[in-house]
Amino acid sequence: DTPTSLYEGAYFGAFIPTGVGLRINLLDDAHLFVTSQYRIPVTKETVNYHFLNSIGIAGRIGNKKEPALKPLPPAPEPPADTDKDGIIDSLDKCPTIAGLAKYEGCPVPDSDKDGINDDEDKCPQVVGLARYQGCPVPDTDKDGINDEEDKCPAEAGPAANQGCPFVDTDGDGVPDPDDKCPNVAGPRENQGCPEVKAEVVKRVNYAAQNIYFATGKATLLSKSFAGLNEVAKILKDDNDLKLAIDGHTDDVGADNTNQKLSESRAAAVKNYLVKKGVDASRLVAAGHGESQPVADNKTPAGRQKNRRVELKMNYF
Repeated sequence: DTPTSLYEGAYFGAFIPTGVGLRINLLDDAHLFVTSQYRIPVTKETVNYHFLNSIGIAGRIGNKKEPALKPLPPAPEPPADTDKDGIIDSLDKCPTIAGLAKYEGCPVPDSDKDGINDDEDKCPQVVGLARYQGCPVPDTDKDGINDEEDKCPAEAGPAANQGCPFVDTDGDGVPDPDDKCPNVAGPRENQGCPEVKAEVVKRVNYAAQNIYFATGKATLLSKSFAGLNEVAKILKDDNDLKLAIDGHTDDVGADNTNQKLSESRAAAVKNYLVKKGVDASRLVAAGHGESQPVADNKTPAGRQKNRRVELKMNYF
């Protein structure tokens, strides 16, 4: 008969187990065990060789014990930012005034101190106005008068004419205020008036050299008339011409007497020309007495040259 007990007359025996096992995780804390052993007896109480197969479930009873958490170290103090501009004081060149990172923590500068910061100022180095984006009032025509005060901002002109150019009626390049002949073209050197023709000057000078008076008087002698008639004709042929008549004397006699005589003789010539049809407004007569000699009064010939009437044609 086969014994029914693995142990012969005893409750204890020894054997060597060999075999394999498998553990299957069902849940975090539950496992399925499957094992198969072949046991080899090593004591006399263990009477035979045998297999031992087993299956089982293992799991935790009660709550899982969580490991104690270590307390976190205290957070470090944030770097100081006194002006609250987001740039820490150690990197902020203006730590007490809020600014921008691109200006190293300082406010946007205003280089020209015109109240408009450089980021919005189109002329950051020149004082200007907000309505011109920080630039000065423009001077479009470059005449030195800004556009807000210039009545002609696109055309250069003097301040005396509110920035507008003066009219040049005759188109000779000499503005009317500087033009003695605003309606007749002439060079600037002649104050905007045309030059008197050389041939006319010659004829007038010849007439002047042939004006004669009674001695010590302002009475014209008849031998003066031919020349003065020629002068009258020249004036009537050119209505833009004017004539200056200047009387002179020698130094014989009192100064005041000579002055009056020179004035009277100039007036006599003017009156003669007026009678010949020349408008009096085109004639200017003046006396200079003995103040402007052209020769030596110590000789008869010199005194004769100083007793004269000069005639000067012009357009102004």
